[in-house]
Amino acid sequence: MTKKRLLAVAAMATLAPLALAACGGGSDSGSGSGASSAAAVDSLTVLDYYSDEPGHTQIGDQLSKCGTSIGVAKVDHQSVPGPTLIQKVLQQASSKTLPDVLMLDNPDIQQIAATGALAPLGDYGVTADGYAPGPVAAATYQNQLYGLQPGANTLAIFYNKDILDKAGVKPPTTWAELKDTAKKLTVGKQYGFAFNATADYEGAWQFLPPMWTNGGDETNLKSPEVAGALQLWKDLVDDGSASKSVVNWSQADVNDQFIAGKAAMMLNGPWQIPALDKAKVNYGVVKFPVNQAGQTSVAPLGGEAWTVPVTGDDAKMTKAAELVKCMNSDENQLLRAKQGGIVPTKLALADQFAKEDPEMAGFIEPVSTARARTGKLGDKWPDTAKVIYTGMQLVLTGQATPAEAMAKAGAS
Repeated sequence: MTKKRLLAVAAMATLAPLALAACGGGSDSGSGSGASSAAAVDSLTVLDYYSDEPGHTQIGDQLSKCGTSIGVAKVDHQSVPGPTLIQKVLQQASSKTLPDVLMLDNPDIQQIAATGALAPLGDYGVTADGYAPGPVAAATYQNQLYGLQPGANTLAIFYNKDILDKAGVKPPTTWAELKDTAKKLTVGKQYGFAFNATADYEGAWQFLPPMWTNGGDETNLKSPEVAGALQLWKDLVDDGSASKSVVNWSQADVNDQFIAGKAAMMLNGPWQIPALDKAKVNYGVVKFPVNQAGQTSVAPLGGEAWTVPVTGDDAKMTKAAELVKCMNSDENQLLRAKQGGIVPTKLALADQFAKEDPEMAGFIEPVSTARARTGKLGDKWPDTAKVIYTGMQLVLTGQATPAEAMAKAGAS
C-alpha cells in the first residue's frame, strides 16, 4: 500500500473487549456445522480501504467474480478511506456487525488477531504454501495464519537514467557509493537523493532499509548498527546531497521531486510507477545498497491481506474463507500485480511476473527478502515505530547525535 497504516495502541486496547464480545463462539467457529450449511450462503460483506479509483472498481470486480465462482450470488463490497478503517472496525465490533471478509494492512493483522476477532485460516484448510516468507510472518500470530496477502510492495532506489548517464555515474551498490554519487548529482536546484523522514509511520518505514541492511534490529534500537543508519541519513542531509525538507516530505512529495527533476535518485515504492510512466521519466530501479561487503539488502514488507472475522455465522465464515482463497488464486495475484503496481506473494508467480513486466523486475528480489515489520515485535511494533521516527527526526533536526538519538526518543 502506498501509505503505511498502523493501529494506535489506544484503539487496540479498546478493540480487544469489543471484538471478543462480538465473537460469539470464539476463534474455532469455523468448525462444526459451517461446512455442511455453507452452500446456503447467498451473500457476503467485504470491507477494505480501496476507496479510491481505479482500485475500488478493480477489487470489486475481482470480488464479484470470486463470489460467483464459489456460489455466492452477491458480494457487498464496502470501502472506507484508509485512516478510518480501524475506527469502522471498532464500531462494527461493538455493534456485532463485523464484515464477513476484512482486508487489513499487513502490520495490523497480528494486533487484530490478538483480540480474538479473526479466525485462523487453517481451520478452513487455507495455507500459505509457496508464499514469500515476509507476508506469511506478518499474518501469523501464535503460530496460526490469519491473513492471506495476494501482493506485496517494498522500497528500492529509483534513479533517473538520463541524469546519471549525463553525469557519468552508475547506480550505487554501497553506502559509500550512495553518498559519493548523490554528491556528484547535486547541482543547482537538483538534489542527488530524496527520501521521506517524516515524524510518522511512513518515515519509520523508509528508515528500515538502512537500519536492517546495516544489521540494526528493532529489538535493540540503541545498537551501533542503528546509529550507523542514522548517520547515513544525517550525512546525506548535512552535505546537501539531500534536502533538509526530507523531515517534512511524504513519499508522494519525494516522488514529485523526482518527477520534476529536482532529485536524481529517490527511495520509494512501486506504487509510484504509474505516475512516473505518465510523466515519461526514464528511470531504473535498484535495491537499497549495503554498507559493507557481506551484508544483505533488506527492505520492509508492504501490502494488504484478506482475513476472516469471527462473526459467529459458521456457514458464512466458511464461504468467506473460500473467498479469501479465491482472491489469492494465481490468476488474481497476477491480475492485481499488473493493476496495482505490486509483486505477487507466491514466489513462482513473482518470477513469472518479472518476465512479463520488466518495469517491476527491480522489486522482485527486494520483495522476496522483505521483512515484516511485526515479524519480531508483533503488536508491539507501533510503539517501536514511534521511537524510530522520533529518533530519526531528532538527528536530522540537530537535537541529538546518532549514538544518543534512540535512547532520547524512547525516554520522551
